[in-house]
Amino acid sequence: MRLSRLALVAGVLTAPAAADAGTIKVTVPQLSVAEYHRPYVAVWLEPVGGGAARTLALWYDVRKGRAEPGTKWLADLRTWWRKGGRSLNLPADGVSGATRAPGVHTIALPADVKPGAYVLNVEAARETGGRELVQVPLTVPGAARASGSHELGPVAVTTR
Repeated sequence: MRLSRLALVAGVLTAPAAADAGTIKVTVPQLSVAEYHRPYVAVWLEPVGGGAARTLALWYDVRKGRAEPGTKWLADLRTWWRKGGRSLNLPADGVSGATRAPGVHTIALPADVKPGAYVLNVEAARETGGRELVQVPLTVPGAARASGSHELGPVAVTTR
């Protein structure tokens, strides 16, 4: 278990920032609710045959004050947290970022992703809202798509 967490961190730290093997488009839907908070979102890739998860993006409140750090609620991204998120040193360069407003957001798929079968996971959790995990089976190279039903909209992946 500890080795997979180290591999998760190592995979994040060695990911090339400039080159990419494709794109991931994540839709954060506009919700009509009385109290709206932008969701925390984690995006990670896992090999189908087993192996370490690799965090590709993590959107959370990076500017919270010292008395109330934004990392406090990352555990609400339950699946990502258990897959190794809790051992990630934050903020992580090229991965951590602020929460996103409703709309379509693009994430680069790192160039060192090898051909093969993967599952792309996108998990969202929102204060006074819900949680949702969208899993997209993916073969690299190729394209795949899935959609959430409430906290996330369509998730599309295109690889080269």
